[in-house]
Amino acid sequence: MLDTHARKFVQPSIEHTAKWFLTRGMTPDQVTIIAFVSGIGTSVLYILGYPVAAVILLWLSGYLDAVDGTMARHTKSTPFGTVMDITFDRVVEVSMIVAIAYVHPGVLWPLLLLTVSIVISMTIFLVVGTVSEKAGVKSFYYQAGLAERTEGFILFSLMLLLPDILLWTTLIFFAAELFTGVQRFVEARKILT
Repeated sequence: MLDTHARKFVQPSIEHTAKWFLTRGMTPDQVTIIAFVSGIGTSVLYILGYPVAAVILLWLSGYLDAVDGTMARHTKSTPFGTVMDITFDRVVEVSMIVAIAYVHPGVLWPLLLLTVSIVISMTIFLVVGTVSEKAGVKSFYYQAGLAERTEGFILFSLMLLLPDILLWTTLIFFAAELFTGVQRFVEARKILT
């Protein structure tokens, strides 16, 4: 929801950073890899006991993930770049869940439910993007929903920083992802039948 409705407020900064990387000869794929390494670093820092540093690195990763897409729109994007970007995003999310489960094994079942809801929501998102004839500014049809990447980062940040309410933030995240999956499924039925 925030990615769809609030992006216009941060897009000038993203544009500026994208142009900065492009003038230095960097490619969108290189920035995707930097975002990926930063995202994985989040999990490592969390396991090592540095939750604040982990959250800062998580948001840097997310910011760079937006920058690489903007760079791709200013240059020639490749289908493999899209595959790499989406795959790396999911690996970062899964690594976060694994790191949280490692540090807090008492919430393993809610984290498993969260993982299932992410898989369901992303499956619908990717399949609709693939089979839809609609096009957007991205390289595929982008289905908005309640829980997009920014909401996920907010909830992951709360999970990392507030372990006393970890069970509840995990269950809220699970419910938001599941609701988003239902939203996307209902929209898919409308646009694809």
